[in-house]
Amino acid sequence: MGRPLRIEYPGALYHITSRGNEKKDIFLDDYDRRKFLDILEDYNDRYGILIHCYVLMDNHYHLVLETPLGNLLKVMHGINSAYTGYFNRKHDRSGHLFQGRYKGILVEKDRYLLELSRYVHLNPAKAGKVDRPEKYKWSSYPGYIRKKQELPWVEYAWVLSQFGSDKVSGRHKYRAFVIKGLQQPKQNPFAELYGQVILGSKEFIEKIKESVRESELDKEIVERKRLTDYVAPEEILAVVTKYFQTSMKVLRNQKSRNNTAKKVAIYLIKRYSGLNNNEIGKLFGGVHYSAISKTSTRLEVEMENDEKLYKLVKDVMSNVKT
Repeated sequence: MGRPLRIEYPGALYHITSRGNEKKDIFLDDYDRRKFLDILEDYNDRYGILIHCYVLMDNHYHLVLETPLGNLLKVMHGINSAYTGYFNRKHDRSGHLFQGRYKGILVEKDRYLLELSRYVHLNPAKAGKVDRPEKYKWSSYPGYIRKKQELPWVEYAWVLSQFGSDKVSGRHKYRAFVIKGLQQPKQNPFAELYGQVILGSKEFIEKIKESVRESELDKEIVERKRLTDYVAPEEILAVVTKYFQTSMKVLRNQKSRNNTAKKVAIYLIKRYSGLNNNEIGKLFGGVHYSAISKTSTRLEVEMENDEKLYKLVKDVMSNVKT
């Protein structure tokens, strides 16, 4: 399995998720949760990271952290290793605690940090653990809305500053911002995710891609191709229409069902073009981003169970110049 790309530079901001192996719980009691927070505090102090927000669920956790020293790899390896060692000793077990490597998404701070903080803080309420996010103890949210619950190692200032210079007023406004999100349908802040590793504007993405092109990258890194080169969607559509002897009008017909050519086109564009799901949806006449993701996933499942379809898609792929 290829290693995920880790883009490091001073001042980078990340959304981190790490899940239990086989979806098993990684926190069995409150002592486990307190120990994990102790480790976060320790690494905040040792490596100068800025932890903007966190939430500890039963079988996974979310962190939004900033690395002024550009040291994400060292920080995350240390946090997960330290907690795994503690957990195995306490619960008399051995082996992996987490499911593979943590997922780290590079985030454009000014554009997405505020929305990501709300997403993280709403996790317990959206999961049905509590009816109000402030009732969940194992989250940075209580410290955002109540001064007496602030933790000295959590970086509250940037998010609260987005609501003005008055911190007291900022707490009230931030709480209203979060509660508004609770009243809305579940939002997906990662709809604009590029290459599975970058969340940002086109300008931000291009800047990161340029820095990646100029650096030496291990061939095993799975996102390398996504960030260094891609195929224009028009080229892919041209290959698909020619192969299936169909037209663009048919491919973009939203009412068409079981349209193999359309499914293959969506799959290949998602795989090779670098467009996000929203952009692909617009290309196909306004298809919802979630439908794009589902179509691509379903085709992969169908390919696993249908050798003829698998060979067909591979044949089309061989004609898409990458």
